[in-house]
Amino acid sequence: MVDYWNRIIWPMIEGAQMTVLLFFIVILLSIPLGFLLTLAVKSRFKPLSWLAQLYITVMRGTPLLLQLLLICFGLPMIPVVGEYLVFDRFVAACIGFVLNYAAYFAEIFRGGLLSIDKGQYEAAKVLGLTKWQTTTRVILPQMFRVALPAVANESITLVKDTALLYAVAVPELLHFAQTAVNREFTIVPYFIAGVIYLAMTLILTVFFKWLERRYKYE
Repeated sequence: MVDYWNRIIWPMIEGAQMTVLLFFIVILLSIPLGFLLTLAVKSRFKPLSWLAQLYITVMRGTPLLLQLLLICFGLPMIPVVGEYLVFDRFVAACIGFVLNYAAYFAEIFRGGLLSIDKGQYEAAKVLGLTKWQTTTRVILPQMFRVALPAVANESITLVKDTALLYAVAVPELLHFAQTAVNREFTIVPYFIAGVIYLAMTLILTVFFKWLERRYKYE
């Protein structure tokens, strides 16, 4: 049993650490970037709004795997500047995930803002609140409450999408599972990987359910 743990399970747990690291990096960077994109789309400066909308359309309309391959292997092939666009595989993957998920979060936040009644803005103005106070104390809390279920769903999808690291040669959970399958000639590592992914998604599900209950009664 100890030998089985050392040969199969422990390397997969180490690979899961890479999965978790990528998850937190992407969440911490893509959510703020997504919100900035939402503000850009709603900007009265039309060129900025059009560019932001074009970016969101392209990132949501093309496969994440294609974007990862482009950043990892395509950018270094660009003439003249390609040599300055060579990134560590994990760094390149982080860039790809952040840029992709920011576009999805931008649409989620835009939907949250659209759901807020215009009367909220008028009421805040009557109360003498500044634009900053209106945004931070009235609009954003309501937007977050509305957007939370979609953010939760997208976060759970992110956990599963981290398996795409395997395609750009970053050693993560699926990489070690595949290695164990090839070495041991058994599909058991696939089931172990599935259990680990399931455990991570269940933890996220419980966390977001707690958040939803908390904000429901605030």
